[in-house]
Amino acid sequence: MLSKSLTDIRVVDFTQVAAGPLCTQTLADLGADVVKIESPRGELCRALAPFVEGESVGFLALNGNKRSVALDLKDPRQRDLALQLTAGADVVVESFRPGVMNRLGLGYEEVKRLNPDIIYCSVSAYGQQGPWRNKPGVDGVLQAVAGLMSVTGLPDAPPCKVQVPLVDMVTGYMASIAILGALAKRGRDGAGEWIDVSMFASAVGLQQMAFAAYFADGAVPARIGSAAPYAAPNEALRCTDGWIMVAAYHPERWEALCRVVDRPELATDSRFQDLSGRIAHRGELVRLLEERTTLRPRSDWLERFEAADIICAPINDYAEVAASPAFVGADITEVVRHPVAGELVFPRTPLKAVGEVPPPRRPAPRVGEHTSEVLLESGLDGPASANR
Repeated sequence: MLSKSLTDIRVVDFTQVAAGPLCTQTLADLGADVVKIESPRGELCRALAPFVEGESVGFLALNGNKRSVALDLKDPRQRDLALQLTAGADVVVESFRPGVMNRLGLGYEEVKRLNPDIIYCSVSAYGQQGPWRNKPGVDGVLQAVAGLMSVTGLPDAPPCKVQVPLVDMVTGYMASIAILGALAKRGRDGAGEWIDVSMFASAVGLQQMAFAAYFADGAVPARIGSAAPYAAPNEALRCTDGWIMVAAYHPERWEALCRVVDRPELATDSRFQDLSGRIAHRGELVRLLEERTTLRPRSDWLERFEAADIICAPINDYAEVAASPAFVGADITEVVRHPVAGELVFPRTPLKAVGEVPPPRRPAPRVGEHTSEVLLESGLDGPASANR
């Protein structure tokens, strides 16, 4: 079972907010013992809205299956306890600005002296090297500087970010992939290493195809709403009661679309006969298609398109997603029972083998909930010394 694949791995987690915590929760979902080190006041994500019974939903969503140890890293005694915990770890993950962990005495070289084969992963805005290494960054800023906002939204509208913290999420997954690769490598040669995962590089990597196209032809992409720059029709079409997304750019599906909307002549129109022509005349193409699609509700068109093997789907809001057969039938949520916030519903981890239902996550820990437990099992002084 994937949920037990890292059961012998201990991770010491110095991350906060989103990218780093998603990385370590992913490792915890795979069975790793993740010990989260946070200040006695709690890490920054605990202060982000919305709240249930005073508990941050964002924090609860990204810190399941972890144990919390509260330590003041500016106190030399407590900093030393944190360092001793890294001595017994397989992986350390941190998401401070470059140089902060060194100043705290918890940088890679300090940890490596105690634990030579440690895998140490640093998650930051712009990486551990380069001219911008000391710049701070958050998801929206990285969406801007990495080009995502330049291609998101409508042509004449103001700049628009993806509302979900997309750069945080992809960075977290990139970090977990890199750590899994390092664990596999260490299994072969016994050597640890220092992994550098930046939000900026992750955001650029997320746009792999688009940047490759830019380097190939030098054309700076513009905002084109729901459309895909490499294919048409591959965009949202209006119906009488909403919108549907249609991808009918392969020749057979394009011809089928023309038949289903009762405009067969479009398939032989010189403007639309090949993919390049349809992309070049996208505006007129969409106008002509919507003359037909706006005559019927989306349920009618979805049924007709699916019968013709045209790739399509409704453009759903969150309530419609949660009620959809794809969502309900996939057993994709879990109920987590938190001692303060009560019962909450979260998406399950998407990591599973065929036929496997991952076990429900343990709730995200309260600040310092496991301080005594973790220190004692590691042979260190109990929480009284940690909190002096």
